[in-house]
Amino acid sequence: MAKAKTAYVCSECGDSSSKWQGQCGECGAWNTMSEFVIEPASAGKGGGATPARQGGWAGRPEAAGITALRNVSQDVEVRVSTTIGELDRVLGGGLVEGSVVLVGGDPGIGKSTLLLQALALMSANVPALYVTGEESLAQVAGRAQRLGLPLDNLHALAETCVEKILGQAASAKPSPRLLVADSIQTLWSELLTAAPGSVSQVRESAARLVRFAKETGTSVFLVGHVTKEGGIAGPRVLEHMVDAVLYFEGESGSRFRVLRAFKNRFGAVNELGVFAMGDKGLREVPNPSAIFLSGSSTAQPGSAVMVTREGTRPLLVEVQALVDKSPLANPRRVALGLEQNRLAMLLAVLHRHGGVGVFDQDVFVNVVGGIRVQETAADLPVLLAVLSSLRDRPLAEKTVAFGEVGLSGEIRPVPNGEERLKEAATHGFRRAIVPKANAPKKGAYKDLEVIAVERLSEALEAAAQ
Repeated sequence: MAKAKTAYVCSECGDSSSKWQGQCGECGAWNTMSEFVIEPASAGKGGGATPARQGGWAGRPEAAGITALRNVSQDVEVRVSTTIGELDRVLGGGLVEGSVVLVGGDPGIGKSTLLLQALALMSANVPALYVTGEESLAQVAGRAQRLGLPLDNLHALAETCVEKILGQAASAKPSPRLLVADSIQTLWSELLTAAPGSVSQVRESAARLVRFAKETGTSVFLVGHVTKEGGIAGPRVLEHMVDAVLYFEGESGSRFRVLRAFKNRFGAVNELGVFAMGDKGLREVPNPSAIFLSGSSTAQPGSAVMVTREGTRPLLVEVQALVDKSPLANPRRVALGLEQNRLAMLLAVLHRHGGVGVFDQDVFVNVVGGIRVQETAADLPVLLAVLSSLRDRPLAEKTVAFGEVGLSGEIRPVPNGEERLKEAATHGFRRAIVPKANAPKKGAYKDLEVIAVERLSEALEAAAQ
């Protein structure tokens, strides 16, 4: 039998070497070189060839030539609803046939629960298979019964060998059109000698599942473990192989979960899905703005409400600031949910163009609910919250604000201003401090007073009223 050709590949940068070494010669990382089979020992062992050797994905010619894009026929994407609206939103409107989705998140956050719920609900119309490599079939069935899920059409398989999994899926009648692998780190291939969970096994197992999805049109969900740094365990190339990467996020002790797309070839990457964990599993939150606002009935110093956008959805989010005299020579600037360098820049603008200095104060800013705000519409509410905490005076009740603050003290407009104002009016807000360019026509909102400002000084005066 011919000997398999192997190489050692760095999981950080992807550099390869013919011999194992403790430190990668390209990026300098330690203990990142793992064995990877370039050419298997036996070509007849269950499809170890790459897609190029097999003639490409299904429907593609073996010898493709250069083609003008205008002559390429564009097939309409066939999407299947997961019956979970928030999951459909993050996926871009539903699950595309033949797509591969990688779902990551901290242990116990609800990855398996969400996918089991989706499979059980979709199995009434789509043949589905749940492959578990970490739990027994009894555990999976017990969890499904606790969640009250229908089990009539849901099938499961306890297996970790990827060749056996694909063999079982190919011989099943009817063939599954939806497959969940929980988790990718437990799968292994017979072509490799490395242990399950190693870089080479994860990459080869994922490659086999991706090839299976593209050739058969089966939609595949892969559950991925998360490292202590917060990234998905395994080689970085794993995220490049799949069509979509979703992360489950949530604060410890909170029952709310946020599903965010970090990569999506079939939709937007800034969509957000909000769930609440209960005794019957994860349920959708139809009004996520309510969970990001404070439950206090009265306005508090250091608190401001802004309207941010996550994908196509406007969200009302509360920003809290705490300003306190600093005992240190260099006062602290701490931002949770915001960019820290931008906070330092905004405080400099507040001093230069607003006449309010906090150079001897510690400033702490937090976005309620664990949301990360990356757009510039948060500039104005952050400064209003800082000023409110510094003067120990709350903003007027039912006041909302948004706008970008420039270095020269101007208030710049932000996209989708009317949608933001409509969301604020829907939730009963009565005052809105917005950039002048985002102000609607007079009388557009009967119960919402819109205060249009052009300079930071005007916004500070309006907030003091």
